Amino acid sequence: MAAKSKLRRIVTNPRVVIVILAVLIAVYSTGIPFSLGREGVVVRSIEKGSAAYDAGLRSSEGAALAAKEAIIAIDGRKIRAVADYADAVSGLEVNQTLLFETNKAFYRLTVKPEVNIRVLPELEEKTVIVNATTNETKNVLANKTVEEVVGVADLGLKVANAPKTNLRLGLDLQGGARVMLKPETELPREDLELVIANMNKRLNLFGLSDVVVRDASDLSGSRFIIVEVAGADEDDVRQLIARQGKFEAKIANETVFTGNEVTDVCRSAQCSGIDFQSGGCFQGSSSETVCRFYFTISLSPEAAAKQAAATGKLAVVGDYLSQPLQLYLDDELVDELQIGKELKGNAVTGISISGSGSGSGKKAATANAINNMKRLQTILITGSLPVKLEIVRTDSISPILGEQFLRNALKVGLVAILFVVGILLFAYRKLQIAVPVMCTSLLEIFIMLGFASLLPFLSWTIDLAAIAGIIAAVGTGVNDQIIITDEALKGEQRRIFSWKEKLKSAFAVIFGAYLTLVVAMLPLFAVGAGLLRGFALTTIIGMSVGVFITRPAYAKVIEILMEKD
Repeated sequence: MAAKSKLRRIVTNPRVVIVILAVLIAVYSTGIPFSLGREGVVVRSIEKGSAAYDAGLRSSEGAALAAKEAIIAIDGRKIRAVADYADAVSGLEVNQTLLFETNKAFYRLTVKPEVNIRVLPELEEKTVIVNATTNETKNVLANKTVEEVVGVADLGLKVANAPKTNLRLGLDLQGGARVMLKPETELPREDLELVIANMNKRLNLFGLSDVVVRDASDLSGSRFIIVEVAGADEDDVRQLIARQGKFEAKIANETVFTGNEVTDVCRSAQCSGIDFQSGGCFQGSSSETVCRFYFTISLSPEAAAKQAAATGKLAVVGDYLSQPLQLYLDDELVDELQIGKELKGNAVTGISISGSGSGSGKKAATANAINNMKRLQTILITGSLPVKLEIVRTDSISPILGEQFLRNALKVGLVAILFVVGILLFAYRKLQIAVPVMCTSLLEIFIMLGFASLLPFLSWTIDLAAIAGIIAAVGTGVNDQIIITDEALKGEQRRIFSWKEKLKSAFAVIFGAYLTLVVAMLPLFAVGAGLLRGFALTTIIGMSVGVFITRPAYAKVIEILMEKD
């Protein structure tokens, strides 16, 4: 009965209840019990123009791997892993139709031929469109070309095994490529953020998923840009970074200016923001508010002349010209803007770009409009980055090595747990002390992983640095629990008779060590590059979870268990 009474007091204690709630939140955020039986392969990326792209499949840009669309069957054949997918798409024939079943929809893919275009030395007369608006054409001489079918084209899908949790694994564990870039000259913080936003936009336009672009710095103050692409090799990332930078603005399929001809894009409050002259924010419908924004750009005189020639050919329809201004980034249409009738035939170097954003209220509509404005500003300035970037270092990690490391880490962790349990049993000769210590440490790890999946805005991934931080946090946690236990067992020798005073003495030491460690880690988090920042973040969060959640509960558990019946 005494044992049942102690167990009831432990479970109902507020400190233990907090730990239980934290564990339940971690269970929900990691998705471990809900995804252990998850099957299929997730769509990591899709090549534009491929059979998969034409069928309507899309990759979710920026989404965690666990949130991406998963292929669960092909022509009724269950797909449980990447090997099953490879078998299902092997030996395909041109024009063969495949029925893909995903966790969201059904898609019918038609296999395309792999075509090789051979240019011949003979010339022939071809008709080309000069003006898409008037359908004006002309005949030109060009080399003859011959299309040859040389095989079966790839479906255009890159897939990965469906993850068993919602945790974001770093490149060290899932494989991929990492590139460290250094600006040729020192950049202000605002320009560095602009470069990062541009590179994110550009890389995502190519259909890549699991792309991380972030800034970092070393202890000497040098700033870097880190680009991480999961599932890609080193050469892929090098080529993608090297080929970026082509921005074009077109009117009726005619290029009127490029990114290099945009001499300035306003980002200050004096020439950008909510456009109050056009009404600011207004009620678009009964449930939607619309806010208009504007910002100005400056063009070179040559670009202004080309725009005047292009707009001079257009007709006026209401307050706008008959054709919009289309913005292309690396041959991808990213936005379309109406041209005011006052610009017809005028060689103006200063242009006001306008647009809108909507939301359920004025606050939401304003935020959406500002975000849309920043996105357009990013697109317009993309072709003329403020500084040249130098590739300092590249790393390519094999996914096979990552899987092996993860398995080895779990084995070593299990051995370490058994070893620590043995030492605690030898030191205290009491199972009711060793078991709570290890249970508390395991709960700390699980709650930390819950935080990692619950706070994606921290860009917290589980990689080598995070594992090192977890080990450091758990190590200090075991040390703190030993301090609490020693204070509880040896309190009488120190003339401390109340449990409150014993634990107060123990936590004075623990909080002092905690504050010292946090102060030591903050500089690494603030200025650390790559692994240093990940290690610092994991250590700080792990220590905070222990000091404020699990260790107070452990102290109460020990207090109840050590009471004499």
